[in-house]
Amino acid sequence: MKVTRELFSDVMVPNYNPAKMIPVKGKGSRVWDQDDNEYVDFAGGIAVNVLGHCHPELVGALKEQGEKLWHLSNVWTNEPALRLAKKLTDLTFADRVYYANSGAEANEAALKLARRWALDHHGEQKNQIISFKKGFHGRTFFTVTVGGQEAYSEGFGPKPGAVEHAEYNDLESLKALMSDNTCAVMMEPLQGEGGIIEPTDEFVKGVRELCDQHNALLIFDEVQSGVGRTGKLYAYMNLGVTPDILTTAKSLGGGFPVGAMLTKADIAESLKPGTHGSTYGGNPLACAIAEKVLDVVNTPEVLDGVKQKEQLFRDGIKAINDKYNVFSEVRGQGMLLGCALNDEYQGRARDFLMASNDQQLMVLVAGANVVRFAPSLIIPDEDIREGLARFERAVAAVVNG
Repeated sequence: MKVTRELFSDVMVPNYNPAKMIPVKGKGSRVWDQDDNEYVDFAGGIAVNVLGHCHPELVGALKEQGEKLWHLSNVWTNEPALRLAKKLTDLTFADRVYYANSGAEANEAALKLARRWALDHHGEQKNQIISFKKGFHGRTFFTVTVGGQEAYSEGFGPKPGAVEHAEYNDLESLKALMSDNTCAVMMEPLQGEGGIIEPTDEFVKGVRELCDQHNALLIFDEVQSGVGRTGKLYAYMNLGVTPDILTTAKSLGGGFPVGAMLTKADIAESLKPGTHGSTYGGNPLACAIAEKVLDVVNTPEVLDGVKQKEQLFRDGIKAINDKYNVFSEVRGQGMLLGCALNDEYQGRARDFLMASNDQQLMVLVAGANVVRFAPSLIIPDEDIREGLARFERAVAAVVNG
């Protein structure tokens, strides 16, 4: 059977509009399509392929566990799940782990836990959840409502209630919404889909203080910022602020679907047997791979390398911008960077994505005004240089019409 891009339109629901080419093979930060054209990958599966494509140690973990045990359900536990949970709790503020299959599911669990915890300790009136405009927390009905982008939540009927949105980096707007009925504040410690926005020091510390003041839980959505992407294992470690609940997915599996919610023991008590669950959550195959990802990423070599590679990207983007003057700034940290378009190119991020694709470079957007890079943490320097050369040709193509 010949598989073509046209087949997509015949058999798939039209909620995606993928590129014309179909990738068939990946190695490190290079990808090949059906016609054997080679692409440089700055997209990383949307901040997922943390160690690139087909990393030998991840392939090894997959093969080894694949010969042993794939799935049991949560009627039984398994060794990889327990080993991974021990590592996650040893390496973070958390004492307890809940497994899911994605970031949205990890966030769903975090939100349900926050509501149950508030009910158990403070009564049913304490149910308000506050998040931030332009935030993104997933596509389930609860998480998309908590997310601060109406385009994603409109048109599906009545939304879950008691959810409010403040302005990111604006403490007064959060203060105006908070009360003793707030059960949780959910935020990304580095906004991803909303345009790669970093929190100010004053803001993130102020959010923590307001949560303490009102007995509310602080939930950090680290689905995109976690597992080494900022040069620390988790972004909160750079901020001097510790959340009560943290969610992690994307890079955690290095390309294999897995998510986790991390929290303190006393908060975790509110998810008693039967209150929440996931058929596949914590399956041995996913956990064995995620454990290997943690072992490889959480080394000085990889984490320190992220900062050095970030500088290489920033220098290269500056050189391109000195020539073509299309970006107002480069946002973000580590291997999560956003090239914000200046006034002249507002709304045209997708044009740069398409032009990059034509130059055999895979990039992302974060909204209509930001071109996003989220490559492997171990992308070789020569691939960064080659990718930026292709990006320069793409920028030139957009600028020259």
